[in-house]
Amino acid sequence: MSIILGAFQIMNPNGTVGVSWRHPDNTSLGYLTTRYWTTMARQLEEGGFDFLFFADSYGYPTDASGEILDQALIDATNLPMADPITLVSAVAAATTSLGIVVTSSTQVERPPAIARRYGTLDHLTDGRIGWNVVTGAAQASSAALFGEEMMAHDDRYAQAEDHLTICLKLWEGSWADDAVIADMQGGIYADPSRVTQIEHDGVFLSARGVFGVPPGPQRSPLILQAGTSGPGREFAARFAELVFIGGGDTELIAAQIADIRARAESHGRGGAIRFVVGAHFVVGATADEAAAKRATMLEFATLEQASTSYTWLTGIDLLSFPADEPLPDLHTEMGQTALDRYLHPGTSARKTPREILEEFRDNGINGTVFVGDGDGIADEMAVFLEHVGADGFLVQPHITPGTYTDFIAYVVPELRRRGLLPDLPAAASTLRSRLFPETGDHLPFGHPGRAYRRPAREAVSPS
Repeated sequence: MSIILGAFQIMNPNGTVGVSWRHPDNTSLGYLTTRYWTTMARQLEEGGFDFLFFADSYGYPTDASGEILDQALIDATNLPMADPITLVSAVAAATTSLGIVVTSSTQVERPPAIARRYGTLDHLTDGRIGWNVVTGAAQASSAALFGEEMMAHDDRYAQAEDHLTICLKLWEGSWADDAVIADMQGGIYADPSRVTQIEHDGVFLSARGVFGVPPGPQRSPLILQAGTSGPGREFAARFAELVFIGGGDTELIAAQIADIRARAESHGRGGAIRFVVGAHFVVGATADEAAAKRATMLEFATLEQASTSYTWLTGIDLLSFPADEPLPDLHTEMGQTALDRYLHPGTSARKTPREILEEFRDNGINGTVFVGDGDGIADEMAVFLEHVGADGFLVQPHITPGTYTDFIAYVVPELRRRGLLPDLPAAASTLRSRLFPETGDHLPFGHPGRAYRRPAREAVSPS
């Protein structure tokens, strides 16, 4: 089985370490132009990547009183952040096989709006769309922006179950496969007997009505999920097809993956989930050249920017704690996973605020960094995936397009030589069948969404 490669992006001028928009080789100040993204997408497709992944959030870094942190604006840390869903059609038109995954929060928009948007994009991308289902990031500022109270962490996941269930009922259960007739002579577009009103009466959300979009190539977009708190892992085990795990401590990553797999087994979904880990790749023609690039990378990273990023992620200001004392037990209603990485690491002692900020400064949110030439990194990737039980990587950007240019030039040929990537570019297909060739275009049996499917009408045998 080939490893899975996704390219991590946000619609912001920074990469995921430091203030890289200031680097003279970075083109990321063009992030508000279509050409920037279509050029990147073609490069990724030609370089063997499976999909382009967009993280997203309405939230931004704030202090305890809810005021925006000036440092966020100075460094462009998670602000600005434009809407990546607007790019999908342009990227799809510029490519033929690259998948496109976009993050949308179940806290921000109602299920029928999300369902219609992704259902439409399933058509417009020829089935190459995926939805990274999240309950939000920087939820405090996001909720305040919408004039709402922030919902408790565990309630957000309970609401997300309602939200996704409504979407799945609309995608899978409203239109039968044979509902669209498009009989120009007979004057019938759709058979009314084959289009059904769905109903859902949940604890948090309800819906009753007909879906406005006929089924696309996948019907439901590929379902991704990125939270690894307890409720997040349970949600992933029940609904996700691909799970994004943050990098860092390999023992913790391995434990998270094993736990989600065990939970999936308990829900009758054994083997139905694949995992990608977020990681940086600093690559050169030689190990020395890569080390020099890494040193330059760190010149654009500061503790102030790291603190802003951590506050955005968790709502906790690490600078308010003694810098060199182990972080005490803490709970947050946002970003608990990022706290648990340091409160309960798989190995080593609990970290101090200074150690956490230094790690954030040097490695970014996802924490895993590979530095070297193509041959060495390809070996390290294979060992890493075997150790943690993952299926691939989300390649984190520093310099755009330099991060991907180097990876494609030096690492991809080595992965192909080892049989870990196909030798030829992928043929056009749906995103689901590309990542799950054994499943095909649609949700597999065993996924809860599949239960809502209406079977096609049985053909009538001639008498």
